[in-house]
Amino acid sequence: MSTLKDLIKQAPVHERRLEMRTYPLDNEQMIVEGWLKDDRLIQGYHWNGKLREPGVVHRLCVRMLIGGWPVTILDAEAEMPKTPHELCPITLDSVKKIVGLQIVSGYSEKVSHLIGGVRGCNHLTHLIVVMGTAALHGYWTHYSRNRHPVPRSLNEFMGLSSLINSCMLWGEDGPIMEEIRVILADHPTPSTP
Repeated sequence: MSTLKDLIKQAPVHERRLEMRTYPLDNEQMIVEGWLKDDRLIQGYHWNGKLREPGVVHRLCVRMLIGGWPVTILDAEAEMPKTPHELCPITLDSVKKIVGLQIVSGYSEKVSHLIGGVRGCNHLTHLIVVMGTAALHGYWTHYSRNRHPVPRSLNEFMGLSSLINSCMLWGEDGPIMEEIRVILADHPTPSTP
C-alpha cells in the first residue's frame, strides 16, 4: 500500500513558514512574537495574465502581550513588511480586537469570529490562531523555571482551563484528565479543623 508521501515526485511550488518565540518580561507577563512567510517557489501568472516571478508573497508579524491565569492577551500589534497587495496593511488594526481574549478551549473559534474573513486578514488570523498554543507553551515553560506546590485539587491546577478540552487527550473525560483525577484522589486535600 502506498502512502501520500510516496506520491510526491516533483519539487514544491509553495512554502509557508511559521516561526514563534516567547520572551519573558519582568512582571510575570510575556511577549509572544509570531512570523508568517509565504514563498512562491515557481514562476506563474496573475489572474490578469501578467507574469508572476517566484519570491516572497507574505511576510507578516504579530506580537501579543500575555499574562495571568488563564493566560490572557493584554495587547497586540502587527506589521506587514511584505504583502501581495498595497492595501493589505489596512487590516493591521484588526488585531486589536483580540485584546482581552483568554487562551482557553474555544480560542481558535473566538479569534476567527473576531477577525476572520472580512473582519481582518486571513493570514493574520491564521497566525494568531497558531500563536495561541505557542503562547501557552512559552508561558508554561517560563512558569516551570521554579518549583511550585503540587496541586491538591483541580481548582489549584494552574492553567487547567487552557488545557481542558483542547484536544482528545485533554478532554474532560480523556485519559490525561483521568490520570490527574487518580493522582489527586491518592493525595486528598487535608481537611481543616
